[in-house]
Amino acid sequence: MRELYYLDAIKEAITQEMQKDPKVFLIGEDVGVYGGAFGLTVGMIEDLGPDRIVDTPISEQGIVGVGIGAALMGQKPIVEIMFSDFLLLTMEQIANQAAKIHYMFGGKASVPLVIRTPGGGGTGAAAQHSQSIEAILNHIPGLKIIMPSTPYDAKGLLLSAIDDPNPVIFIEHKLLYKKVKGEVPEKRYTIPLGKADIKRKGKDLTVVATSYMVQKVLSIAKNISKEGIDIEVIDPRTIKPLDLKTIIESVKKTGRVVLVEEACYTGGFTSYLASEIQAKAFDWLDAPIARITGFDCPIPYSKVLEDVVIPGEERIGEGIRGVVKF
Repeated sequence: MRELYYLDAIKEAITQEMQKDPKVFLIGEDVGVYGGAFGLTVGMIEDLGPDRIVDTPISEQGIVGVGIGAALMGQKPIVEIMFSDFLLLTMEQIANQAAKIHYMFGGKASVPLVIRTPGGGGTGAAAQHSQSIEAILNHIPGLKIIMPSTPYDAKGLLLSAIDDPNPVIFIEHKLLYKKVKGEVPEKRYTIPLGKADIKRKGKDLTVVATSYMVQKVLSIAKNISKEGIDIEVIDPRTIKPLDLKTIIESVKKTGRVVLVEEACYTGGFTSYLASEIQAKAFDWLDAPIARITGFDCPIPYSKVLEDVVIPGEERIGEGIRGVVKF
């Protein structure tokens, strides 16, 4: 099987779906002639035309509004928001319109809309272009939220998102685009939403991580195994719907759990996850649940400070050792 970078796996999923289904189109800022802020859509406007790869003015709320309207009229839009931070500009459209329409119309209307957006930090892009805001989105009923960590997952989950009849937020970590490569089938395949993946089996401790943190934890697992610590690594892949069953079964097996996310500590996704684990697996826990997250601080422009705010391998490793030794 050939290998693709994370960026190319996403591009292939979009291209294949657009070639298969004329109702699918991509819309966003600089996605056409420029080829996208991260180069993901380079060449697509030449191959598919400006009616399918649509450049827009700088108006995130307007772009999402167009996507919702098109979805209601039977199209299958893929909206690209250049940075996930800018989703905050679109919350009226996402939270009060896209997420609620199916419910408010008694199931008679659907919004088959995919919103793709790069999230996370690590690129020196500072406080307004580096946030991880998935917990805000996770709080809104009616949305599905996907955070793939590998090229294989990215393609399969994006195709499932396009198939879904209701709105999906698809968060792509910037550092994964051209850094992570993996085997990806050329043919079309889908991965069910709400099905976690055990990236590494282990017996001493469960680590649940999201997005780019999965790659960091897998790197740590190799090194920490030399110390006799055998980690099981679980990637939820979709934080909504969330595959609690797989996570709880792992925690019952290992008796210890560390939760890792890049987002801020207060109110993070792992706060909710820790509560669920405590409620459903308390009798099996041999140590307190540990959360390793970003600090409650805007992402600094200074690379040195950014590396302190975002969980690094050293801080994650120390947290894992602490729980194992408890």
